[in-house]
Order: sequence, then C-alpha cells, then structure tokens
Amino acid sequence: MEIQGQEQLMLVNLKQTVFAVPMKCGDCVKHVSDTLYDLGGISKVDANLKDQLVLVEGTAAPSAIVKAIQSTGRDAILRGSGAANSAAVSILESFHEEDPEKARNVRGLARMVQLSPTLTLVDLTVSGVSAGTYRATIREYGDLSDGAASTGPVWGAAAPTDAGRGLVGTVEVGAEGSGSAFITHPFQVWEVIGHAMVLTRSDDAAGPLTNDADTLVGIIARSAGIWENDKTVCSCSGKTLWEERSDERKKGML
Repeated sequence: MEIQGQEQLMLVNLKQTVFAVPMKCGDCVKHVSDTLYDLGGISKVDANLKDQLVLVEGTAAPSAIVKAIQSTGRDAILRGSGAANSAAVSILESFHEEDPEKARNVRGLARMVQLSPTLTLVDLTVSGVSAGTYRATIREYGDLSDGAASTGPVWGAAAPTDAGRGLVGTVEVGAEGSGSAFITHPFQVWEVIGHAMVLTRSDDAAGPLTNDADTLVGIIARSAGIWENDKTVCSCSGKTLWEERSDERKKGML
C-alpha cells in the first residue's frame, strides 16, 4: 500500500526507533547522523555516544536505516520501535528439507509497528531466494512443526468481516535474490502475536502450502517498544548483544 496523505503525517508524528550503534568519538556521531539525514524521510537523529544508542524519528523503514548505518562501516541493532506493546517481529526461515544445509536458514525479516488503532506498518526484507513476486500472509496458526504446511489458512479468511486482513502484500525479489517492501495494513499488533507469517511465491488457491526452497515462515513475536530494551548482555547465553548479532548474521539474519 502506498504511504501518502494522512498516513504520512501519522508516520512523522508516531514513528520512533532506537538502534544500538558502536561509536567511538564525536566524528562517529556526526558521520552516522549526517548519513541518516541524507537518507531522506528522517526528521530527527539523536545519537548518544555514552550509551551507544541512536534515536531516529521519521518515515524511513527500519531496514533502510540499518543499511544506511552499515554504509558508514558500523553495524546497527534495532533496540525498540514505537510505543509499548505496539511492535512485533517475525524472523523468516526456510523449512525446505531437501537441502539440509539451507533448512532453517534465516532469509527474511518482518518488522511491524502499529501506527494507529486500525493501521500497522510492515517492513519486509528478504535475501537468498529466487527472483519473483512473493506473497506475504499472516496465517491462522502459529504451528511451525511442519513449516509452512502446518500454519493453516490465511488469517481471517473464513470470516467475511475479516476477509483479506491476513493478506499483507507482495515483495518483488530481483535477480540478485533480495527484495524489500514497506507496507501499511489494517490490523493491530496484539491481534497477530503468536500467528505465523509466510512469504511464498505459491498461491493458496492451488492448495495447501508446501515447504519449497523459496517459502519462508516465522512466528510473529512481540518486539520491544521505544526505550523498553536496555539489555547489553543476554541472561540466557551470557553473550553481549554484539556477540549475539555475530551469531545471527552467520545464520543469515539481515
């Protein structure tokens, strides 16, 4: 869905994201800030050298912000987005069993931020799949025991009043195997927590989904809101967030 008019105003007023960014000096802060303002759609950048955090306000997609920061030679980790209980994320993996080396590899990421009581922004990125048009859908179940095949029908498809709510949109993937989309869709974040998201070139009209090489699936989980995540060391593994980031990138995390 194209973002324009009143929706554009909502994005400017409501969309805030915080990123962890390794910065060593004032020049680092200036380089990151200048690069983000050059990106376009950014109304405010507040880089905190002491806490190694960058607050960004504006209409740019989180995925575009991460790429811009990475272009400065630094990495970036999204630490929070939007108000409390208004953000979610889905890590999209392949469940294709015919190629064990690629099975369960992370190939996509969907970030969601609720903009209003009736509208949520979905920032989709995908990499390492075949070229083509991919359909992003929210499924009825959060069962990944058999990958996409066990996620059930499209969410809301059986209810006339909800028909189409689970049809998020499409992503065009080029010959290089990557693509992205920035979509607004009519649902609230709390409604989809625990459901599965599927990205596939297959059409439900052709029958139940299968785990082919280009079908990705993940559970939609709550994500931290602005300033809700100040963790620097994981309580489970004892690793720093940058060590965790390194492990995630090895698995294909975007």
